[in-house]
Amino acid sequence: MEMKWMLCVTLLALGALAAHEHDVGEVDGDDVIDIEDDLDDGVEDVEDSNPESSAPPPAPKVTYRAPVPTGEVYFVESFDKGNLDGWILSKAKKDDADDEIAKYDGKWEVQDMKDTKLPGDKGLVLVTRAKHHAISSKLSKPFVFDTKPLIIQYEVNFQNGIECGGAYVKLLSKTPELNLDQFHDKTPYTIMFGPDKCGEDYKLHFIFRHKNPKTGKYEEKHAKRPDADLKTYFTDKKTHLYTLVLNPDNSFEILVDQMVVNSGNLLNDMSPPVNPPREIEDPNDQKPEDWDERPKIPDPDAVKPDDWDEDAPAKIADENAVKPEGWLDDEPEYVADPDAEKPEDWDEDMDGEWEAPQIANPKCESAPGCGTWQRPMIDNPNYKGKWKPPMIDNVNYQGIWKPRKIPNPDFFEDLEPFKMTPFSAVGLELWSMTSDIFFDNFIICTERAVADDWANDGWGLKKAADGAAEPGVVGQMMAAAEERPWLWVVYILIVAFPVFLVVLFCCSGKKQPSAAEYKKTDAPQPDVVSDEREEEKDKGDKEEEEEANEEKLEKQKNDADIGSASQEEEEEEEEEEDRKRASEEEETVNRSPRNRKPRKD
Repeated sequence: MEMKWMLCVTLLALGALAAHEHDVGEVDGDDVIDIEDDLDDGVEDVEDSNPESSAPPPAPKVTYRAPVPTGEVYFVESFDKGNLDGWILSKAKKDDADDEIAKYDGKWEVQDMKDTKLPGDKGLVLVTRAKHHAISSKLSKPFVFDTKPLIIQYEVNFQNGIECGGAYVKLLSKTPELNLDQFHDKTPYTIMFGPDKCGEDYKLHFIFRHKNPKTGKYEEKHAKRPDADLKTYFTDKKTHLYTLVLNPDNSFEILVDQMVVNSGNLLNDMSPPVNPPREIEDPNDQKPEDWDERPKIPDPDAVKPDDWDEDAPAKIADENAVKPEGWLDDEPEYVADPDAEKPEDWDEDMDGEWEAPQIANPKCESAPGCGTWQRPMIDNPNYKGKWKPPMIDNVNYQGIWKPRKIPNPDFFEDLEPFKMTPFSAVGLELWSMTSDIFFDNFIICTERAVADDWANDGWGLKKAADGAAEPGVVGQMMAAAEERPWLWVVYILIVAFPVFLVVLFCCSGKKQPSAAEYKKTDAPQPDVVSDEREEEKDKGDKEEEEEANEEKLEKQKNDADIGSASQEEEEEEEEEEDRKRASEEEETVNRSPRNRKPRKD
């Protein structure tokens, strides 16, 4: 009992200590919020909150500084100027759409992101929904595919989620006809890259237009679908960083939040392939009329057996069946509903004669059945069906016919598909059923380090600020309960159940008076069996059992000793009898007349 109380006190002490540490941890943890060391230039330390004040600590104040490229770039845009300088809104119309929706009249604005943790960090926002949007901007100089990689990187935040729409960019090909004022869906592009979603189809496009060196026509080549699950990037309402790295050796990588989600080679992992096959099927080749593609044929020598009855039915009536007793032959299964009434607006001229709806006959509920009884049907043991001759191998089988192969007249081999059409502008040409798609921090360059630095100063700062401002575990649980009130029941059960167990464990025992509390009288005391007596009793029982085992062993040993002693006595008696018998024989011999000596006179 004392051990139980000691355990209860220990549990309560540990609980109080944990609560105290939690309170201290909250005060200490909210005093200062640190951002990563490499982002110190863009973050101000939070002022220490007054520990004596009962008011909650102030939210962290994070200042933002626009990222600056650390190397050569072809295009860079952070929108921190607060306007669309350098960007051109399209005034074009789609050719294959109704006039009401053909215009590219969707609105673009430079805004702060909703619920931003970085005041001053602006981005390009697709404001309207269910409209065509198109906007573009010139590069500082055209990008030519030669010996350096191509890196394109930008940020996207689906602030309201996304129902159906895209957030991809197009790298517009450098052509004499390029007019950004008339940018539309048919404007030639070199690469299209970025997220796209409709229904439950989540995509991350990488498409490039390859020029056929023989015909001069362009054909879209699509990268294989990534194996990674992309759904979170569309639904979590967080800013995500999309990066495409295209190398001169034709390899490519697609990254989301600086993690590779897809990779491959332009020669092997695009659909349709960059290079056509060397041979194709001859379109003029035709299958011969006598070509036999049947691997099996009916046996021409097979004959139907004489006893084969093709007319025998598959099912027959069971002649052994007997009508159940109580079957109501004269009662129909369904009768007119006696409670039904003709509607007041029933017009017999228009609707015909009114009939009450049919219901199950209540008399049939207590009977095995109603109506005319019929024997149940069973399988016909004599049924064989229509006779067919067995199939045998076709000796004239020639295999599946295929047209012959001929050299592909359109064959070419381009071993450097990386050398694509140069591009001179970047554009967003989108249709979306969701508004407020946030774009930010575009960069096009050739050095991975430059793109990484730009990402760390832009997207990395957002990520660090979001992490610093995120509530603790308790705050997240409270927020979740506000959205889902039923979680309060779960929380209460989780907290109350351990408390109930502690109370039950600590307080369930009855307090027994000790023997010292009773007066020294002859009055009988309650028969209280203490833990010590129980232990002594168990110990005594154990000793008695051990003594009984020892006595048993001793008895077995004594029985063995007694048996050994009796055996020795028997052997001694036998030896004594042998000695007596020998002496008697010797005496008999001596008394014999033949052995007696003559007397001397």
